[in-house]
Amino acid sequence: MTQRQSRLKEFENRTLFLLGDEAAAYGALYAGCDFFAGYPITPASEIAEVMSRELPRVDGYYVQMEDELASLSAVIGAVWAGGKAMTATSGPGFSLMQENIGYAVMTETPCVIIDVQRSGPSTGQATKPAQGDVLQARWGTHGDHEIIALAPSSVQECFELTVASFNLAEQYRTPVILLMDGEIGHLRESVTFPTFDEVAREERRLAEPDTDLFGGEPIPPMSLFGEGRFIHVTGSTHKASGMRDVQTQAVHEELVTRLCQKIADARAEIASVEQDLVDGARIGVLTYGATARPARGAVLEARRMGCAVDFLRLITIWPFPEEAVKRLAERVETILVPEMNLGQIAREVERFTSLPILPLPKIGGVAHTVDEILEAILSSSSELGSAVG
Repeated sequence: MTQRQSRLKEFENRTLFLLGDEAAAYGALYAGCDFFAGYPITPASEIAEVMSRELPRVDGYYVQMEDELASLSAVIGAVWAGGKAMTATSGPGFSLMQENIGYAVMTETPCVIIDVQRSGPSTGQATKPAQGDVLQARWGTHGDHEIIALAPSSVQECFELTVASFNLAEQYRTPVILLMDGEIGHLRESVTFPTFDEVAREERRLAEPDTDLFGGEPIPPMSLFGEGRFIHVTGSTHKASGMRDVQTQAVHEELVTRLCQKIADARAEIASVEQDLVDGARIGVLTYGATARPARGAVLEARRMGCAVDFLRLITIWPFPEEAVKRLAERVETILVPEMNLGQIAREVERFTSLPILPLPKIGGVAHTVDEILEAILSSSSELGSAVG
């Protein structure tokens, strides 16, 4: 039995009362994470606290860096040395990481970045939750690229989706972002731990000696530093061998197109949603993260009052689950999108339907209430002429 298995055996089949941040940290340990580099920031610091305590117990390494730029740099280096590595931050730190997120995309470095979102811009309301980073997660780094980002809405999902993030990172050889928010990160709920053997862990696919590391197939295998092979890992445009070629248009097009297509072509396999659809619905509620909790309550209350409403929760934010959104749009006449920002995902929904999209924004560090979302549902129902009660 390994040191990791021995430590995690103490948790198996137990139910503990944890913060979302704490659950995410334990999810990383179950996923095989053996390196964490980070800088403390509210409301993500509890992730670093747990990792600093637990990683030495599972033969892993914790390093507190001088800032968020250095944190992701250390993570990338640890991955190329053979580690499964992650960092955790919040809005301002996430902004600082964008250059290295682009580098991780370009070098196809599998790693996990947890962003426990808080109110912004800039320092904003440092202790208040928000969902203002969803478009930054997609477009924060420059150039054409794809990204994978997941959004939990419960503490149990913080554990489970952290495991999923590590597996997706290895499967698609890409950085993966877990878009938590301060509401979920600091929410305390019961988490049931699986046994170590119950957790599926995607292992890194390593290359044969003469295999190209940056081309030749949609998702090429990796090699590791220190194992006897020359490896050129550069953020500049490069050939399948890894060697720089920043002048040839065809080389750049082939590389960047492949980086995009390896994720875009797997959208159906990656995209995950929770949906609860009912006959006769004319209104749909689309939501994600912490906002899905009061939204779900509002949908159930509206149904109790006789108003048929469809419910769609995005678990995968990027690549955007466009087929699920299109199917919802085919069923209803309007879609309500509550979120803790000024309508970031609502704008994305508008790309895939001509239906009226009703954003339900809320900022200022306070989550929606059930009554606020219910009022919007009933108001829309009245406008559509739907009978209620």
